Amino acid sequence: MRAPFTKTLLGLCLAFSAVVSAQETDAVSEDLAMVKTNQSDRHKILFEAVRATEMDAVLENAGPFTVFAPSDAAFERFSNGKIQELLNSKDKSELKTLLSYHIVAGHLTASRMLRAMCRGNGKASFTTIQGKKLVAHLDGYDIILTDPAGNTARITTADVSQGNRVIHEIDSVIVPLTWGSLP
Repeated sequence: MRAPFTKTLLGLCLAFSAVVSAQETDAVSEDLAMVKTNQSDRHKILFEAVRATEMDAVLENAGPFTVFAPSDAAFERFSNGKIQELLNSKDKSELKTLLSYHIVAGHLTASRMLRAMCRGNGKASFTTIQGKKLVAHLDGYDIILTDPAGNTARITTADVSQGNRVIHEIDSVIVPLTWGSLP
């Protein structure tokens, strides 16, 4: 039973890796420029949170980093009231904890994640700058991230490069395990 899965995974790994590697070597296209513009329009809450915690200076001047960027819709599904509470709080430590759970040190492209999953029999683990692990696996052609609490986030747009960062849009907010269940 395991052999067909392994062959399928290996085939997907090779095909996806070839496609993504070819894309990585292409020059930045008009489509990528459009994605970057749309990305900033869909990530207003994230950008506001990064500025509020002053993490923008770190992200700009250090690194490289990989950012798993929840869309505004993901933040609203997460709990619009909670994110607004964190943004308006004088103490930004909880907000900074939440954001740091979405950042991994290094330049982690989709093809690198896929290669790591291939080496890990379908799963790969990545440590956030907060020190917690995210596990990646494939669901069809999509990369799914799972946090220690079992919450999942699907990468909806991959490999948007901005300076020393690679950004992957995700459809859910990843919640630190210490937070338990939020409203």
